[in-house]
Amino acid sequence: MINTPVVSEEKWIAARKQLLVKEKEFTHLKDELSQLRQQLPRVKVEKEYIFDTTEGKQSLSDLFKGNSQLFLQHFMLGPGWKEGCPGCSFMADHLDGTLPHLEHHDVSVVVVSRATLPEILAFKKRMGWTFNWVSSNENDFNFDYHVSFEKADQVNYNYDTIKWTGEELPGISTFYKDEDGTIYHTYSSFGRGVEQVIGTYGILDLMPKGRNEEGDMGSWMKHHDKYEAAPAQSSCCH
Repeated sequence: MINTPVVSEEKWIAARKQLLVKEKEFTHLKDELSQLRQQLPRVKVEKEYIFDTTEGKQSLSDLFKGNSQLFLQHFMLGPGWKEGCPGCSFMADHLDGTLPHLEHHDVSVVVVSRATLPEILAFKKRMGWTFNWVSSNENDFNFDYHVSFEKADQVNYNYDTIKWTGEELPGISTFYKDEDGTIYHTYSSFGRGVEQVIGTYGILDLMPKGRNEEGDMGSWMKHHDKYEAAPAQSSCCH
């Protein structure tokens, strides 16, 4: 935490107003970025992808569930893994509460991993999630969208070549389905670009200590069922 000075209410208001100017600039820039994102050109999805789901084999088109837009989380859970990536789990913790709002605003949500469906469902049950989670174990989807890799020293990730020897990395993608059923890939983001989905960070960024991380989320964040009991509430006000 930055060691900030203690001042009078009047001086605090003056400093807060200065910050508010910057916040408004950021809000306007964020609105501009959203518009530019919506104006990105689209890529027609030519390949047919078939996923293993709890409703049997389904195509990418089926995953839209009657909506024209699809939000997709690329979740790091590879074949044979005992549990999913903690960071991807952290992001997934924020999905369930959004579902009734998104599904009634023309957006369906799906999570995709390369693990087999039984492996996915076992971890999903453990974590208590309800969102739709499907397996791309028998197709090239993860590889085509640059979140799964054959073992190599360098991979194509986040629109660049990076050093990576693992098999999986995180990301988010969005798709649009036209009235004639044609599907388009409209957006993908990787690395820190996925933070826009993580509401916890939005709250932490407002707090006096900020994110309070030593390097990244791995310094404190865990699977939600691995945290120790929360500190007991103070009895000073009782």
